[in-house]
Amino acid sequence: MLTCYLFHMYVGVRAGGGIGDELEDPAGDPYELYRIMFDITFFFFVILRDQQEQVKEDMETKCFICGIGNDYFDRTPHGFETHTLQEHNLANYLFFLMYLINKDDTEHTGQESYVWKMYQERCWDFFPTGDCFRKQYEDQLG
Repeated sequence: MLTCYLFHMYVGVRAGGGIGDELEDPAGDPYELYRIMFDITFFFFVILRDQQEQVKEDMETKCFICGIGNDYFDRTPHGFETHTLQEHNLANYLFFLMYLINKDDTEHTGQESYVWKMYQERCWDFFPTGDCFRKQYEDQLG
């Protein structure tokens, strides 16, 4: 506080126009706006990179279909790979949906009609979220 008071007294008395002669132009740096835009752009790219890394990590550690983590399946050798490539292969689900899209509505079976209705409503409850055959088998055993 003392420093501020001394500065104002020294500059205000010494300068002919008062303290206003010592103040800088408030407009600032001409490149300040560019730096702000760069910082915002950089910040959003960092956010996008973090989101992409999170999605990549989730794809490597969780089943896309059932959402069960690889720690459950890796109790057996190649358990998670076997699960994601054979039991819950994403391509099989996509092929089934494409099959339903190309099939006439009047020819759907009961299960196909159920999945087709859910697909049209954009309701994904027909995916076995949190469940798989291995879990069902273990539940039956013990």
